[in-house]
Amino acid sequence: MTGENGAGKTNLLESLHVGTQGFSPRTRMDAQLVRNGAEHARVALSGMRGGVQTKVEVTLGAHETKRVKLNGAALRSGELLRNELATLVFTPDRLSVVKGGPAVRRAYFDRAVSRLLPARATTPIDYGAALGQRNALLRRVAIGLSAADALEPWTAQVARLAANLVEARREVVALLSAGFATTAAELGLDGAKLEYDAEAPTEAMLQARLTRDLERGTTGIGPHLDDVAIRSSARDLRAFGSQGEQRIAVLALLLAEAGLLLARRAVPPLVLLDDVLSELDASRRRSLALQLASFPQAVVTTTGAESLPLQPTQLLMVTPGAVTVCG
Repeated sequence: MTGENGAGKTNLLESLHVGTQGFSPRTRMDAQLVRNGAEHARVALSGMRGGVQTKVEVTLGAHETKRVKLNGAALRSGELLRNELATLVFTPDRLSVVKGGPAVRRAYFDRAVSRLLPARATTPIDYGAALGQRNALLRRVAIGLSAADALEPWTAQVARLAANLVEARREVVALLSAGFATTAAELGLDGAKLEYDAEAPTEAMLQARLTRDLERGTTGIGPHLDDVAIRSSARDLRAFGSQGEQRIAVLALLLAEAGLLLARRAVPPLVLLDDVLSELDASRRRSLALQLASFPQAVVTTTGAESLPLQPTQLLMVTPGAVTVCG
């Protein structure tokens, strides 16, 4: 997909993400996706999924709850769409997965848990809900509104779910590691690796620090505070990686997961890459293009077709208000 800066390429890519995942990769505030002066925005997509015609419709309101339909049937929430359709996206702000704080990486790998381990899809959500209940009760106990023994069931629940979440993250990191290292090396980043060495807190560990948790009103240990290190050999790329290396690391993560989804699911994932070629030299652009060729569904934006190292299956020219098929 080509077009001048500001022509609308990113908006189209964002629409594909909203239409297949129910949310924008840019913002979680639906009102920001509605044109100024309008009350609603609508994304409607249709295509073949596993040989079956599939239609999706997502309606966003500036002041209303989002509505999602799959093949005409209303879904209870947009999150359910992610269980049906797999989409992975790269945008320049996704560099925060490497250069941002631990919370960004936790969120990224927890989403990977839901995509790669469907049976454990609710594990991060379940842990977060139990943790929220325990934290709320800690604050009530601290001001005398609840008895301390009311914490025991929630402490046990948090410990159990923490163990499940740590195990799920370890499994996902292990699944991604080989593909991440190989893809990163092909894009010019040698020695790339993922490290997650966390241990889940036991019930006894949580009980041992109860006094401190009561003082602070929050649970001070657990997977909600963990981090996944993204390295090149001994270097932590967050602190010691160039922006080019960080960009390659994010791309390698995305392509490693896309490869796993391609192998594990009957329907291939949709891969969306926005402005991914601008900071890659010619050899790395060609390496990326060769890797993308293995994915049946990949959309890449660029300002000019001359930036594309290989001939695309279909070339779209985007101008303000229009999309033209060029080949």
